[in-house]
Amino acid sequence: MFRATQIVLRNARNCKHLESKRFLASAQTATQTKPKEAEKRENLSFVTNIFRGELQTAQLFPYPNTLNAEQIEYVAAFIDPVEKFFTEVNDPVKNDATANIDQKTLDGLWDLGAFALQVPESYGGLGCNNTQYARLTEILGANDLGVGICLGAHQSIGFKGILLFGNEKQKEKYLPKVSTGKVYAAFALTEPGSGSDAASIKTRAVLSPDGKHWILNGSKIWISNGGIADIFTVFAQTEVDDPKTGGKKDKITAFIVERGFGGVTSGPPENKMGIKCSNTAEVYFEDVKVPVENVIGEVGNGFKVAMQILNNGRFGMGSTMSGTMRACIQKATEHATQRTQFGKKIENFGAIQEKLARMAMHQYATQSMAYMIAANMDNGSQDYHLEAAISKVFASESAWFVCDEAIQIMGGMGFMKDAGLERVLRDLRIFRIFEGTNDILRLLVALTGIQYAGSHLKELQRAFKNPTANLGLIMKESSKRALRTVGIGGGLDMTGLVDPKLADASKLCAESITNFGRTVESLLIKYGKNIVDEQFLLKLLADSAIDIYAMASCLSRASNSLRVGVSSADHERTMTEAWCVEASDRVQSNLRKINSPLFVQNFVKMSQISKTVCSNQGVVQNNPLGV
Repeated sequence: MFRATQIVLRNARNCKHLESKRFLASAQTATQTKPKEAEKRENLSFVTNIFRGELQTAQLFPYPNTLNAEQIEYVAAFIDPVEKFFTEVNDPVKNDATANIDQKTLDGLWDLGAFALQVPESYGGLGCNNTQYARLTEILGANDLGVGICLGAHQSIGFKGILLFGNEKQKEKYLPKVSTGKVYAAFALTEPGSGSDAASIKTRAVLSPDGKHWILNGSKIWISNGGIADIFTVFAQTEVDDPKTGGKKDKITAFIVERGFGGVTSGPPENKMGIKCSNTAEVYFEDVKVPVENVIGEVGNGFKVAMQILNNGRFGMGSTMSGTMRACIQKATEHATQRTQFGKKIENFGAIQEKLARMAMHQYATQSMAYMIAANMDNGSQDYHLEAAISKVFASESAWFVCDEAIQIMGGMGFMKDAGLERVLRDLRIFRIFEGTNDILRLLVALTGIQYAGSHLKELQRAFKNPTANLGLIMKESSKRALRTVGIGGGLDMTGLVDPKLADASKLCAESITNFGRTVESLLIKYGKNIVDEQFLLKLLADSAIDIYAMASCLSRASNSLRVGVSSADHERTMTEAWCVEASDRVQSNLRKINSPLFVQNFVKMSQISKTVCSNQGVVQNNPLGV
């Protein structure tokens, strides 16, 4: 059945192959852009620009959708077979119990083409673009996150470096293997002493005397597919020339490493809390001879390759998690509409209604972000990295919240294994950790945005050195700041961007952006470059940016639904209005804390509490009984 589906759709892949090439070309162009060229190019990121208190709508309004009728038909043809496969063939309960994926399931996924969704048809893949990929990963998220990790580790990061940065020979050699040859791939970056600080890896590659091979030594830890993969994207320190000093220095390089090269071994599968059926293992490299032609990109450019791979893949977590949340909400509503307590169905109790409403709002916001980012990427965007980071943080935390609330609604039944949610909760926990911990990504969002805002202030400072030549810029910025100082003007207006029915909700979002920009500016003036050390404040900024982007995504999508007249438009409008009320309130609260001496001093107290606990290696105070 699955092979037949592929044959029927083969002709449709041709157009997708061309589209994938366009996307890959744009991704490579983005990576290769020189810093000076990047500075001249207007930054179209909505999130980046709110750090200046500005509204950049190019990638936000109207809600983007890159699929034409043929492309929608193409991905739609896979939905029923994939859903049927996960209902009739895959057994998530068995996978979890045995910590293994049944071979029948794996063979079926290979037949479906699920291991090569975005690989061009000419190399054996399905040639899906990012939006189509997102739609299919929703199904994974709703059914089996462990299987989803196996698939994601293989294609979202495992061989993604070859897809994005590989030369034609590398693609011709490896992409058919990982697409139809049942050869698994893995992404090997993390080491025992190097997690979020990827630049500190110890694995090393040394060029052989004849210049034909790199000799690779080191180890990687917690590698998804590490025990089953035959092709690895490995990152190692290499010695390169330093043009500034004329000497040598270490820089990371990315390599394509085959297990068949020899010297590649892996440890036993890790015993994990969740996603048990996905293989996770330590991988060792001992004097592995890697041909020089297996360098991905350029020698010394590996850190950029790694970050681009991770940035490129993060949007998929949002679509996956939205599928997980949909499944959790379905279980919770089935229970709420059937369970009777105190003579009423529990769906009629306000406490349950509040839970279900927030669960639905979180799912809607997550899904709205995921498809917006996917469409922007398909349109060739170079400015989506902060949005992708935000969607990963928001999606992973929202899914945990939604699953936890579903268990709470179901009560004791939700706590039982047979309900299926305890497995989902265990599986979900890892998503806040891997592919960039949420804590690190919050700092990434805050510091990147602040750097962008700070460059604008520096531009104004330079303008004052030659006021005659820069009078226009000075007058514009000075007037804006004067109005902000007295509390009038300087605000943003989203009228015309959103549907008139959402005018009140859009005002809340616009006010949040204005106040957010003012707060960032005041922090830069107060702390300057030392703001990098104020992690308590940076977290509050990041949380505010996350809420603002969620508001804007919902406003854009709901406005589009109202304009097109989809059946759920009024429901989407209501969810967006409710979300904006609560999200804008959180933004206001976070910004108030940033500007409050009381809270700033409280962060100092928290720092001291933490230091005392650490110096004591645990809780400091004795039991109140004294024994």
